[in-house]
Amino acid sequence: MMNFVYLIGCTETREAAVVDPAWDVPAILELARKSDLRITRILLTHGHPDHMNGLEALLDATDAKICLHAQETDYLKEVAAFFGMPIDFMGRRESSFQAVSDGDTIIIGKLPVRVLHTPGHTPGSQCFLVDGNLVSGDTLFVNACGRVDMPGGDPEAMWHSLTRKLAALDDETILYPGHNYGTRSTATMGEQKRDNPYLRFTSLDAFVRDMKEP
Repeated sequence: MMNFVYLIGCTETREAAVVDPAWDVPAILELARKSDLRITRILLTHGHPDHMNGLEALLDATDAKICLHAQETDYLKEVAAFFGMPIDFMGRRESSFQAVSDGDTIIIGKLPVRVLHTPGHTPGSQCFLVDGNLVSGDTLFVNACGRVDMPGGDPEAMWHSLTRKLAALDDETILYPGHNYGTRSTATMGEQKRDNPYLRFTSLDAFVRDMKEP
């Protein structure tokens, strides 16, 4: 699936968050160990399985709390049914979830991480802005954007998230996408405003038509 999994760590307290734990939890834990980081938070950009299929294994190995957008909690039940996941998944881990909303700040040690609600790929899709870096999940890729044709997808919401919220970020902000779908793994937002066609639509109708084309 070419997923990216990120560790965000505080250099003072050595506390860390894992963004979208999936596929290879032993590698995540080993990287944290080698970096002398203690995982205390799990930040989910959204609820699709390819971004969270390592969640239970990571929870078994740590006492981390999960930060999920408030609008994604109910959507997880729909995701579970669509992908054939256990329906009681949330129930088994309900006490581990912390609902967050747009503009909230999550503190990792002494490091502030700002929540940006960016619906479109899913109702509760969110990005994380930390120290001039944007971890964008499946909202924004290098020269592309996330799909809107799966359950919970909304092209109008995606247009607003891209052109009104993410396009307003400073040009120097460094983009860290959720998948390695581009010609390189990162880019600046200035480069994306120039090169990414999905950030350059000035018409909502044109964007929606484009996203609905096969």
